[in-house]
Amino acid sequence: MFELRQEFIDEMNDTKPGSYPAIPVDIKQKESQQFCRDLALRGVEEMFEALQHLKNWKPHRETEIHEDVDKEEFLEEIVDALNYFFSLLIVTGVNENDLFDAYIKKHLIIKSRLSDGY
Repeated sequence: MFELRQEFIDEMNDTKPGSYPAIPVDIKQKESQQFCRDLALRGVEEMFEALQHLKNWKPHRETEIHEDVDKEEFLEEIVDALNYFFSLLIVTGVNENDLFDAYIKKHLIIKSRLSDGY
C-alpha cells in the first residue's frame, strides 16, 4: 500500500506539479504542518463519508432502519481515508517498517493496559 501510494504521489507531481511538497517534509516548518494537517483532515472527512453509510448506530433508537448497507461504498470511503493517511505517513518520511514498529509498540501498551485493569 505504501508503494502504491508513493506511485500515486509521484504521478500527481508529474501531471500536476506542486501537488505534493518535496518528501520528506520538514515537520518543524509551518507550511509542512499545514500540508500535513490538510491531508489528515481529508482522511477524517473520508471517514465521515464512510460513517454516513451506517444508519442503525443510535443506541436510543427503538426502530431500525432496514436499508441495506452498501458495503462496497462503505469500503471505498475507508480506502479513500487510508490513502490520505498513507500520504501523510509518506510525506513525513514514515515507511512501512516505522509504522509496523510503532503499531507493535502501541499494541503491547494496550495489551498491558488490559491485563493491568487500566
